[in-house]
Amino acid sequence: MNKAVLRTSLAALLALSPTLAFAHPGHGEAVGFAHGFMHPLSGLDHVLAMVAVGIFAANLGGRALWAVPATFVALMAVGGALGMSGVAIPFVEIGIAASVIVLGGVVALRSTNWPLGAAMAMVGAFAVFHGFAHGAEMPADASGLNYAAGFLLATAVLHAVGIGAGIAIGRVGANAPRFTQALGAVVAVAGVGLLAGVI
Repeated sequence: MNKAVLRTSLAALLALSPTLAFAHPGHGEAVGFAHGFMHPLSGLDHVLAMVAVGIFAANLGGRALWAVPATFVALMAVGGALGMSGVAIPFVEIGIAASVIVLGGVVALRSTNWPLGAAMAMVGAFAVFHGFAHGAEMPADASGLNYAAGFLLATAVLHAVGIGAGIAIGRVGANAPRFTQALGAVVAVAGVGLLAGVI
């Protein structure tokens, strides 16, 4: 692994860490499209996981480019509906941190031979936790449609960023796999930090 790439990736992660934390606790009012859109963008856990989904999809290529992110968004909507309705899901924070670790690990290992159904199932399972965290922020007496539309669109944007990054990195030449692996490793390490509560 290229040490300069790893150092640059770690520096970028550390620069982001002070301003980004878990997206769900203590956001105050969470009503409307704008709040919903900003919610995924305000937490390092969500940003890393969603961009990693996009990079994973780009690494798989073919139908996975749209099917993997679409599955995430669809099951995130299900999780959001559960959160808004007050249904209890255990271990949400652990599930979200685990998603960052696993998705970062999959990118770090540059796994490109996943069956499409397995890739969709894996990201979909994690999407429920992310959606639940967003939906649980919605006040019980407010309509969740605009809020949900906001966080789903932000998620799609983050996936598109990941796909674009994965495709762009793939075109840089012989070092592309190592750079992608370094990014995945940084994401996975950040996930461990989130799980341990140090980030």
